[in-house]
Amino acid sequence: MSEATIAVKASMVEEVAGKFNDAVSAVVVDVRGLTVEQSNDLRKQLREENIELKVIKNKILTRAAESANLEGLQELFVGPSAVAFSKEDAIAPARILKKFADSVEALEIKGGVIEGNIVNVEEINKFAALPSRDGLLSMLLSTLQAPVRNFAYAVKAVSDAKDEEPAA
Repeated sequence: MSEATIAVKASMVEEVAGKFNDAVSAVVVDVRGLTVEQSNDLRKQLREENIELKVIKNKILTRAAESANLEGLQELFVGPSAVAFSKEDAIAPARILKKFADSVEALEIKGGVIEGNIVNVEEINKFAALPSRDGLLSMLLSTLQAPVRNFAYAVKAVSDAKDEEPAA
């Protein structure tokens, strides 16, 4: 192998290792058998959530995972592999890929990394069942507001009751 080829591959490994390090989650899938239309639809759905899907050679992925200190991830790199990298929402790739895999048999989720932890398919499916980040924040806000809201209703009810009392 020429020095130029080695340099190109080393830079690819470095780039992919950087993607692993920058991502809050990375889900590895097998996209073998997807039609062009299905592939474009999947990429569009991922792009809408700022998720990047890359088809990368397994040797590059293996070396990049080692470089990013993600030991154990290498066993997922069997057969054609694509990785969905998300820098923003840790759950979004799992949710989108699970929903897509349920409707298209050709897509197979292999596993991945969520917030630095290597996860298998079952764990990815559990994460996919969670609401989106915005949904979780909305639920938390509603829970935090409930006591204040209930207190306000109680104060209003007491005030209304005093207003309705006959003047003596």
